[in-house]
Amino acid sequence: MRSLRPLLLVSPLIAAALMGPGGAAAQAPGAPPPGVTVAKPVVKEIVEQDQYTGRFDPIEFVEVRARVTGYLDKILFQDGANVKKGDVLFLIDRRPYKAALEQAQAALTSAKARLAFTQTDLERAQVLSKGGNISEQVTDQRRQASQTAQADVDSAEAALRNAQLNYDFTEVKSPVNGRISQRLVTEGNIVITDQTMLTTIVSLDPIYFGYTVDEKSFLKYQGTLGIGMGQTQRGKGAPIRIALSGEEKPTRKGTLDFVDNRVDNATGTVLLRATVENPDGFIKPGLFGIVSMPATKPYQGILIPDEAVSANQDKRIVYVLGEGDKVAAKTVKLGPLVDGYRVVREGLKGDESVVINGVAKVRPGAQVKPETTQLPPTKG
Repeated sequence: MRSLRPLLLVSPLIAAALMGPGGAAAQAPGAPPPGVTVAKPVVKEIVEQDQYTGRFDPIEFVEVRARVTGYLDKILFQDGANVKKGDVLFLIDRRPYKAALEQAQAALTSAKARLAFTQTDLERAQVLSKGGNISEQVTDQRRQASQTAQADVDSAEAALRNAQLNYDFTEVKSPVNGRISQRLVTEGNIVITDQTMLTTIVSLDPIYFGYTVDEKSFLKYQGTLGIGMGQTQRGKGAPIRIALSGEEKPTRKGTLDFVDNRVDNATGTVLLRATVENPDGFIKPGLFGIVSMPATKPYQGILIPDEAVSANQDKRIVYVLGEGDKVAAKTVKLGPLVDGYRVVREGLKGDESVVINGVAKVRPGAQVKPETTQLPPTKG
């Protein structure tokens, strides 16, 4: 019995240590399961998009130059105005070219008169030659004179056409529809044929958008979409969208209709070009933009919010609701954003209930208190 006394004395001390103030037990009851929001992934047909930075360029760009030399008499446009093909932009002093034109017209009239005389003279010689009243040599001389007079007429007509061209060139007209720049020469200056640049004109609607893609991406597009495999007409290629600087979403529509015929040796990239409609003229040549182009053919994609994804070292995981409201971690392989959601390439089938809110409060195998919701087709 003596050997039991120390145990009897110690047991009350152990009991006292396990009692809190007032004699209540210190152990707290178990915490309730954390509340989370779960939803099924969005499953729909999607096309993945790749983005590149590029620049807008005009389809038509003209340096307007004088085609005749002369005194610049008038300027007939406002700087920065829209012009149409055929509009008169500059007027060069026409008086010297008018005089040259009249001189060429007079020379042609004189040549025609000589031709008429020589033809009549030849006809007379041919009649006399049949009666033996004139030699064959005289007839041949008059025939030669008639032919020479005909050549003089042809030369005078060519000179008249040239004089008419020079006279017409004194009106410098717009060769294209577009927007004109500022005048580079003022009235009163002498302009030189094919040397003096008067202004520039660019077309605005439609407009080109050019950008480059790396070799690996180009091979992907060529294999999946057939880009660069054949002839494409302007406006008939793959659809693309472009966002200007400061725009969050691409709103400008275009078509990819040109792929360069070689890979640049220095950069390892390929030039692609799209045609973009620009009816309001808002886009100006030289502006930068970000193009979104299709990277895959349409397929059934599995989409989840980015908030549902957690990181485990170099892996990405999502929590899936199982039996007994317990969650399990699944490793997933992710793709780009589509309609505001993250594409899941591998790891989900699309019929699971995924934790989308409260991810930080759960652990693999833990029980949760789920609240089910439905994801909209597009995330705003």
